[in-house]
Amino acid sequence: MQIHELEAGFAIADAVTPADLDEVARRGFRSVICNRRPGEAEDHPDDRPLRARAAELGLEWRSIPVTPGDYAETDIEAFGQALEEMPAPILAFCRTGKRAVHLWAQARSREAGCNIAALLAAAHDAGHDPQPIREMLKA
Repeated sequence: MQIHELEAGFAIADAVTPADLDEVARRGFRSVICNRRPGEAEDHPDDRPLRARAAELGLEWRSIPVTPGDYAETDIEAFGQALEEMPAPILAFCRTGKRAVHLWAQARSREAGCNIAALLAAAHDAGHDPQPIREMLKA
């Protein structure tokens, strides 16, 4: 599991297992957002084991499953709402972190005074190509 901070109180990760959640809690995260779809891979039939372990560790859990590159308005709004409502620090994850960073950037870009260049730089620093994000934000 690779964790990359995008902003104070928010980070993304690649695929997280129930055992990884112990490390997530140890590192001080208080909330977790799962962007993986049920059955998308053999290692993720659904989020029940993750959700159960998160509850055992006292982590707030939210599932916002999305298909890579297919982010509906309701998905972006749900992600933004999660950022507002969940206790920080928050960790969002999917298989590679790409969906999590895309949803974060789209949700944050809608806030007044958003610094788009800073969003793109944070994505780049976390190992993600900022060009697809730039194109999504222009659309």
